[in-house]
Amino acid sequence: MAKRSPRDFSALEAKLGYQFRDVSILEQALTHISALSGSSADEPHFQRLEFLGDRVLGLIISDSLYRRFPTEDEGSLSRRLADLVRKETCASVAQVWEVGPYIRMGHGEKQSGLRKKTALLGDVCEAVIAAVYLDGGIDAARALVERGFGDQLDRAPAKQRDAKSALQEWALGLGLPIPLYREVSRSGPDHAPQFIIAASVEGYAPAEGEGASKKAAEHAAAARFLEREGVLGS
Repeated sequence: MAKRSPRDFSALEAKLGYQFRDVSILEQALTHISALSGSSADEPHFQRLEFLGDRVLGLIISDSLYRRFPTEDEGSLSRRLADLVRKETCASVAQVWEVGPYIRMGHGEKQSGLRKKTALLGDVCEAVIAAVYLDGGIDAARALVERGFGDQLDRAPAKQRDAKSALQEWALGLGLPIPLYREVSRSGPDHAPQFIIAASVEGYAPAEGEGASKKAAEHAAAARFLEREGVLGS
C-alpha cells in the first residue's frame, strides 16, 4: 500500500510561530484515533502527546504565574492556574491557531462536527504544545505558550470569588445540604501531585476540578459546578 503524501503544515507553523524539524510529531498531534483503522491502527495519535502537553503547559503556566505575581499566595495562584489550563481556555487558543482543519479523523466524526468541539480542540492544543516541546525543547514550548496564552495571563483577575463559599451559599439558598467533596484521583510524584476532586450537591450531577492541592482542586470543582449551573460566568 502506498504511503500517504506528507501534508503541508507551513501555514499552521506560521500561526504557531514555530517550524518543526520533524513534522511527523506535529502530524501525530493532529491525528484523532478515529482516523486510524486496518493497517494504520497502530499509527501514533494525539492522546499520548496530550498527556505530556497537559503537564508541560501546567509547568510553564505555573512558572509564569509565579514570576508575574510575586505577592500572591498559593491559593490565588492555583485558581489562576486552574482557569488558564482548563479545556475551554486551551480550545480558544487552538481556535486562534486554526488547528481545526488540520485534524485527521474518521468520516463519522467529521460529519458529527467533532472538529469544532471544545473538548477535542483543548486536547489537540495540549498535544501541539507537547509536539513543540519534543521537537524543540522547553524553551520552544515556553515561547509557544507565552504567545498563545499571553493575553489570558495578563487578564487573569487578581482575586476571584471563593467558589466553595459561593457553592455552599447557593445550595443552602435552595434548602439543600452543604456540598460534599470527594477525591477522585491523585497522580504525579509526591513533590508535585495533581488531584481531581468531585463536588456534589444533592439532586445534581457532580462536577470535577483539578489542582496541585486538594484545596485548589476543590475550588476548581466548585467553580466548574457553578459555571455549569449558570451561577458564575465561564
